[in-house]
Amino acid sequence: MGRLICLSNRIPLGPTPSGGLVVALGDALTERGGIWIGTSGNVSDTPEQSLKEIEGGPFRRLCFDLSPEEQANYYHGYANSVLWPLFHGRTDLLDIRGEYLATYKETNRRLAKLLLAMLEPDDRIWVHDFHLLPLAYDLRQLGAKNRMGFFLHTPFPTPLALQALPNGAELCQWLAAYELVGLQAERDVKNCTDAMVEIGGASELSGGFVHLAPRQPRIAAFPIAIDARDFAELAAAEIDKLPAGIRKAERRLMVGVDRLDYTKGVPQRFRAFGEFLARQEDWHRHVSLIQISPPTREGVAAYDSIRAETESLSGPINGTYADITWAPIRFINRPVPREMLAGLYRAADIGLVTPLMDGMNLVAKEYVAAQDPANPGVLILSQFAGAAEQMGEALIVNPHDPEQMAGAMLTALTMPLAERRRRHEALMTTLSRRDVHWWSRGFLTALG
Repeated sequence: MGRLICLSNRIPLGPTPSGGLVVALGDALTERGGIWIGTSGNVSDTPEQSLKEIEGGPFRRLCFDLSPEEQANYYHGYANSVLWPLFHGRTDLLDIRGEYLATYKETNRRLAKLLLAMLEPDDRIWVHDFHLLPLAYDLRQLGAKNRMGFFLHTPFPTPLALQALPNGAELCQWLAAYELVGLQAERDVKNCTDAMVEIGGASELSGGFVHLAPRQPRIAAFPIAIDARDFAELAAAEIDKLPAGIRKAERRLMVGVDRLDYTKGVPQRFRAFGEFLARQEDWHRHVSLIQISPPTREGVAAYDSIRAETESLSGPINGTYADITWAPIRFINRPVPREMLAGLYRAADIGLVTPLMDGMNLVAKEYVAAQDPANPGVLILSQFAGAAEQMGEALIVNPHDPEQMAGAMLTALTMPLAERRRRHEALMTTLSRRDVHWWSRGFLTALG
């Protein structure tokens, strides 16, 4: 059995790297003598022409710096100003420029050459996310014959949306260079298969395979997961460390945790909560919303705009309904440690996970895992999150409909204990059986 080589845009740093993907891949990398490769997060005017070792940690990590041009055109440009909005259904935000695509392809070719120099014949390669779509294609061009899999953490666009990309057919060729293309949800499998056929010119075969000469990749759903039992234990240990005002609050608590991104639906969530307060005067002073939204990609116009919109909504809602003892919305625009989030999820009566479009959204799974089984809270989940395919016992909503969302908030707040327990037990059964280790084993088995 050869090594497992994982590649992603960013590499987990620190002596004890953490995060959901690290948990998912750590065991496999350690067991197989694997390596994780990605960018260092640093920008250098003269990037080294070899991979640099990051010392320590449970598995090998190698990284490389980006040049200023690569940072601007590969990362901020093609990856985040073209592919990110495209894959989330926001073709109106595409910023298509020739230099973006050229540098994106050049950066992937550079990484392919760096990787080729260290590849062994039995190595398995697992590429993660839209930053590195062409990597297998470039490795094939250089003569690599290793088995290669790709996993996309975002949604996959519809064929109609993909037509907005000038090189849509080329993107299909990139995907065809992999043996296995893993996606979050069945809707993404359908979109990808249809796009490969309609735009790439592929032929659909049985068993999830398509033929795009000269290769036959398999396209399948592998919904990413969490270590539910581990997160449940963390939440139970952390809740007593929360401030007493939150832990023992007399009023009910709703919580939302999302990066400040136009895909996450935070303005729509605030409008729905405003609708709820306008309709349910009896709940004034008895329920609050804590929204935690760390900034992301500051300086990009679309992200600056969503921050301004969100702040402009929370202010008027608080101004209309707050009094000296109660603020309806507490909007926190900075990161909060994972341990504190776990305790906060457990303390919250309602988890609001209402993106406009999302690949999976692991906050939904973390919120459910964090609950006290004897007195669990209720998850309100967008129908456009990949998690909705697995988590039908949540209250599924359309985030574009503020009246429906407001109604779901009232349903969650008044739901009897027996029903909350029934829903939570069913959700936890799914999360426990299909955990993060099930996800990584399933993908690697299918690839191997």
